[in-house]
Amino acid sequence: MNTAISRRTFIQNTATATAAVAMSARSYSQVSGANDRVRVGLIGFGLVGRIHARNFHANKGSQLVAVSDTFQPRADACKELVGSDLKQYRDFRKLLDDKSIDAVCVATPDHWHALHTMLACAAGKDVYCEKPMHLFIKEGEWMQKVAADHKRVVQIGTQQRSAAHYHQAKELLRNDAIGKIVSVQCNFFRNIMPGIGNPPDSKPPAELDWDMLLGPAPQRAYNPNRGIYHFRWFWDYSGGQMTNLGHHSLDIVHWIFDIKGPKAVSSSGGRLFLKDNGEVPDIQDAIIEYPDFQAVVQFRECSAGPASTSMGSLTFMGTKGTMTLGRDGFDIIPDKKVNPINTFAKIIGGHPIGGPQPVEEPQGQLWTEPKDVKSPGYQAQYVDHAQNFLDCVRSRKTPNSDLASSHHVSTTCHLANISLRLGRKIKWDSDKQQIIGDSEANKWLRRPYRSPWDKELKALEVS
Repeated sequence: MNTAISRRTFIQNTATATAAVAMSARSYSQVSGANDRVRVGLIGFGLVGRIHARNFHANKGSQLVAVSDTFQPRADACKELVGSDLKQYRDFRKLLDDKSIDAVCVATPDHWHALHTMLACAAGKDVYCEKPMHLFIKEGEWMQKVAADHKRVVQIGTQQRSAAHYHQAKELLRNDAIGKIVSVQCNFFRNIMPGIGNPPDSKPPAELDWDMLLGPAPQRAYNPNRGIYHFRWFWDYSGGQMTNLGHHSLDIVHWIFDIKGPKAVSSSGGRLFLKDNGEVPDIQDAIIEYPDFQAVVQFRECSAGPASTSMGSLTFMGTKGTMTLGRDGFDIIPDKKVNPINTFAKIIGGHPIGGPQPVEEPQGQLWTEPKDVKSPGYQAQYVDHAQNFLDCVRSRKTPNSDLASSHHVSTTCHLANISLRLGRKIKWDSDKQQIIGDSEANKWLRRPYRSPWDKELKALEVS
């Protein structure tokens, strides 16, 4: 379909038909063998898209049948990986028009996630969409409406939710294994000084459809750093590490404790040390005030530091001990159970007469039991998450990383960036989905789409 008008007609005509063609658990149970394989189309064969291509290609319950990428060499690489029968579409809308495709995997830059997902849902496809769920908060409301209207299954790519050891850790934390949660911490430190460089704007490569890559984002001249991979360091396309690694870590916090949103978020930092044309922070500190505890999130791109939590990892501090949780497993380090008097009495050699004095107590007491649990590795989490998606395509059940809960996580990350960019604390009303008492900040909840993608959005009847 070449115009937004024709696509609008298509969406309206298929809205009522979607329920009739939706793949129910019963319809899947009546077919077997090769016909039972979910036929998947991939939009975006990049660093993570390649992982998804391998997994859907290798899974006996799915078949990767098509790819769309704005950079032709990557589409060719996907075909080399999967086989000569793989269909290639330079325009993803042609892929969505392919009625033989049951589901779509969206692994594009962040600014495309919402629109790709919504258009796929409107075309009758179930969707596996990479995180973050959206580029700005309002998109999350639109995505949920479109998916519900068209009765689509949508899984967000926070694969940790499908890992067995994360479920075990969740059970332990919810049952006071380390006591009442006091705070949560995550950080990611590395040194990529002096940065990604400052190349001049230029003509895009012939193999790259630059206009399509920009999509709904503002019109910009081509720059190598705004293209493949480095898009993450520009506000037009991403929210930096906060919506990247921060999203993975905070997703687990929200998922474990069923958190709808923070009460307030404060964040500071900026791009202060890297000497390049990137825009997002190279140093960022955020304090996220949840109803029962606070989370502290830190990122450094300009200093590796002595130690940091690994990718997607967290430290939960409780009144009985500490749990460190990551993709490689988790451990519980108990706090020692000591009479408070003895803690005070031993300060710098002890107090003189009149101060706290040591008292006898049993030695070696702990507040909780230590644990050390290993996982099979991060690769298995991608496999398990893809399997959960395929299972839900068949059963029509809610997937592990559903739209509603994932929206709250992406929202929290965006609020941290809004706080950083405006230079003040942001107070959030999760029920109303509004920033409290700050009309200027509320303007940041949505952005305009560039033409003709604004017309595609209007055709979805959400804006």
